[in-house]
Amino acid sequence: MDPLHLLTLNVGSSSLKAALYAVNGGERRVLAASAERIGQPESRLRLRGEDDEVHLDRRLPLPDAEAALQVLLRWLQEHLPQRPLDAVGHRLVHGGPDAVEPQRITPALHQALGRVVPLDPDHLSQALRCIALLERLHPALPQVACFDTAFHAGLPEVARTYALPSSLREMGVRRYGFHGLSYESIVLALRALDPQAAEGRLVVAHLGSGASMAALHRGRSVDTSMGLTPLAGLVMGTRCGDVDPGALLYLMQVRELSAEALADALNRRSGLLGVSGTSPDMRELLAREEEDPRAGEAVALF
Repeated sequence: MDPLHLLTLNVGSSSLKAALYAVNGGERRVLAASAERIGQPESRLRLRGEDDEVHLDRRLPLPDAEAALQVLLRWLQEHLPQRPLDAVGHRLVHGGPDAVEPQRITPALHQALGRVVPLDPDHLSQALRCIALLERLHPALPQVACFDTAFHAGLPEVARTYALPSSLREMGVRRYGFHGLSYESIVLALRALDPQAAEGRLVVAHLGSGASMAALHRGRSVDTSMGLTPLAGLVMGTRCGDVDPGALLYLMQVRELSAEALADALNRRSGLLGVSGTSPDMRELLAREEEDPRAGEAVALF
């Protein structure tokens, strides 16, 4: 029996990670792909094979995740024509209030996710464009959405509720939580290593360009640092994390920043990049922290 070939896609705000798996009883990773610094002048695409050998490592213009996916699909067609895709799985950052488990992507689901985009425009809009690209190129190809927010769907009411008037809470303003697929993976790994610890009280950190923490009990989320959007909580690569809401009102009402300018500042020009003035990459900042005071300040703040 020939194996099934499954492509998994993880679309970030400035990156795309992908892996091609051959599934036949077990699963075997055939290819790993990583596109970094998407939308910046020096985007980079790397492809590695089964034994970690490098198939491609190029700097090329990638204005968005859709462009990166197009390059990857062309490479697969040219170099691995014997491995046609049987299905695609997508990591989606936000699923809204109704997405509590993985789902086959249908026109109705695609439309519903479009209404969630304002809660996570940087990630979800790019992911939906990648889904639409695959629908155009391979209309019969099954696509499945796996949601980061689903892991936190069972948050206790006290953890998901903001102290806002009911009229605002009824608009859907609540804590969702993110990075759920990462937390779920950590729980599964810990259960294999130490089942008793996995069922206890845990604090777990997901650290990367986006960063969050979660409190878990018996493998379930009971609190988390992110909220309605992936902007809250810890200092991140280009996102600010927690800021006094009064500071944002001050910037809008007194300094007259528009909502668009504020959104750009908070999501794309804050965090490690905003404090250091040079880079959102912790690796670069650590290498320079001793001679660059602003890099050191960013590391200390994180």
